Amino acid sequence: MKIILSSFEEFEVVGTVEDGAQAAAFCEAQAPDVALLDVRMPNMNGVEAARLIAAHTTTKPLILTTFDDDEYILEAIKAGARGYLLKNNDPERIRDAIKSVHNNHDVLQDVVLDKIKAQLAQSAAPQQQQPVPAAPYARPGEAIDRSLFTERELDIMEQIARGLSNKEISRKLFISEGTTANYITSILNKTGLEHRTQIAIYYLTGEARVPEEE
Repeated sequence: MKIILSSFEEFEVVGTVEDGAQAAAFCEAQAPDVALLDVRMPNMNGVEAARLIAAHTTTKPLILTTFDDDEYILEAIKAGARGYLLKNNDPERIRDAIKSVHNNHDVLQDVVLDKIKAQLAQSAAPQQQQPVPAAPYARPGEAIDRSLFTERELDIMEQIARGLSNKEISRKLFISEGTTANYITSILNKTGLEHRTQIAIYYLTGEARVPEEE
């Protein structure tokens, strides 16, 4: 990964470490812009490292995940990770994700969003004591109070939930990136959410916050 990233002239790999604890310590000491974290590392996994990095440094954590790391995805969201990237991506996709995170955007691939949706549905299932008319997460956008938002804001939220970047949303809806950013700011203000990933989860589930650990 260091060789791949070093091949892009806009990047400088300032350090590599062997585990999550070293990653957190390095970010606290050196303050790199973005920390690319594997999920499974010795001594401390990437989720715990992301939690420390987000809480104590200005570095933006970006998580690398695989299909068999499903149990970590929601924890990574709660920990403050700014992106969730599959390891099998092309180098250019990884490059673009790092740049997006550096520019204060959240990166959430469609397949990871599907995993989040499935996890939330599964975690809710044991709490259902009787049959309900419809699955709570079967129709994205139906669980929220739609009267709070304009039609354009609802369109923006839907595209965020689909994993589109600001540029992609702007192209699809034929509006400027600045206008898209303004709509996102309005959505964050109305909901009290903090970033795009939370908007995606809110749109899918109706939950304004990811439940805190007990």
